[in-house]
Amino acid sequence: MTEQKSDDLRMGALYIRVSTHEQDELSPDAQKRLLLDYAKSNGIVVQKDAVFVESVSGRNVKKRKEFQRMIAQAKSPEHPYDVILVWKFSRFARNQEESIVYKSMLKKDRVDVISVSEPVIDGPFGSLIERIIEWMDEYYSIRLSGEVLRGMGEKALKQGYQISPPLGYDAVGDGKPYKINEKEFKIVSYIMSQYDDYCQDTTAIARKCNDLGYRTKRGNLFERRNIDYILRNPFYAGIVNWNGQTFEGTHEARYTTEQLDKRIKLMDARRRPAKHRNASTCKHWLSGLIKCSICGATLSYTGSGACPYFQCWKYAKGYHKTSVAISVKKMEQLVIDYLKQLLDGADFQYVPKTTAPAQNEELEQLKQELARLSTRELRIKLAYENEIDTLEEYKENKIRLQKQRESLLENIKELEAQKPEDPSRDNVLSQIRSVYDVLLDPAAESSTKGNFIRTIVDQIVFDKEAEMVYFDIII
Repeated sequence: MTEQKSDDLRMGALYIRVSTHEQDELSPDAQKRLLLDYAKSNGIVVQKDAVFVESVSGRNVKKRKEFQRMIAQAKSPEHPYDVILVWKFSRFARNQEESIVYKSMLKKDRVDVISVSEPVIDGPFGSLIERIIEWMDEYYSIRLSGEVLRGMGEKALKQGYQISPPLGYDAVGDGKPYKINEKEFKIVSYIMSQYDDYCQDTTAIARKCNDLGYRTKRGNLFERRNIDYILRNPFYAGIVNWNGQTFEGTHEARYTTEQLDKRIKLMDARRRPAKHRNASTCKHWLSGLIKCSICGATLSYTGSGACPYFQCWKYAKGYHKTSVAISVKKMEQLVIDYLKQLLDGADFQYVPKTTAPAQNEELEQLKQELARLSTRELRIKLAYENEIDTLEEYKENKIRLQKQRESLLENIKELEAQKPEDPSRDNVLSQIRSVYDVLLDPAAESSTKGNFIRTIVDQIVFDKEAEMVYFDIII
């Protein structure tokens, strides 16, 4: 665009964006000063609420909320802006496709985008120069991200710390081991204790943390997934993972790998099928487990009145004529009596869990890493062909990736060859004993009982007519 020297004033907006990883970046204040100077010299009026500032990556505009807000205002029927000023076209977009799309959208509403440091002439040749500038910005961004990723990879190989510090730790910089944040680690210790010592499920732990005023690393309320992540995070046992690379860290670890392995096995064993509700959300520890023998629907818990009971919800909705209801007290006693009979030697059938969740997850992660490895191999080839890497660097990277590929394929082969061993009858009885003891414990919370019963019982079918219950034992 050529500079406008007429007295015809135009309304303008300023878009200012900074990226922390760029060395030649002007500060927001410096960009604003240059843009306002340009506006003043070219008859452009910029109001205070027409200055949009943010500090995020420019590769994808979906992450830039201020950019989206500015575009929405510029395209509004009020037509508040005739021009948008940026310091460089790269501030507007680093993705040429998105740059063309948004500039075309604005053009339809008679809004121009001007780079004050990259003036281009009007006409087809000026448009060509602008496209070349956009292409160079995108190429630079892609190359920079590759350089950053490669640098982080080298740092990981040297066992440097570059992951985001988890709750309970603070980064100290220069790749040095993270330090314990005692205030935050108090929350971590509470979460570990609630699960390891008190058998609380992750949803219940999240609620308790929020009730105590605890917050996540980012200051948000806890959710079940946050608790799961903390309980499974190997960092607390001294292991550092980054982008498929693992090493034993030198940071202070207050939990052992043995504790971690034991906890993960317990979490996998307690993992409920999708059809089962979380025990902490149930009004009773048997909620969701008892099924109607007529229609297969769940018996809902009704706690109102002097005698709480379970009733088929489909009967309550009129799906069938026969009432399938049983008092809570009677059902609890039937469950306890049944487990007692098993412990006293009664014959029973059980179905072994044919899947090992932890093993399946590990296998899936290895296969995903193998797929990512192919992408890395293509990147190092492109880096060599574009003269970013030397031939020696290319050879070293190729050898390193080949070794990783061979290791991944070997691990995948070993896992696929493994078959989970079915638990022995003695082990099954041992688990039943543990559940039985918890159910008889008057101090055990309902959610704790619910978690334990779900480790051995998949469902309980209640036959009202025969006054019988049938248990599906899955261990």
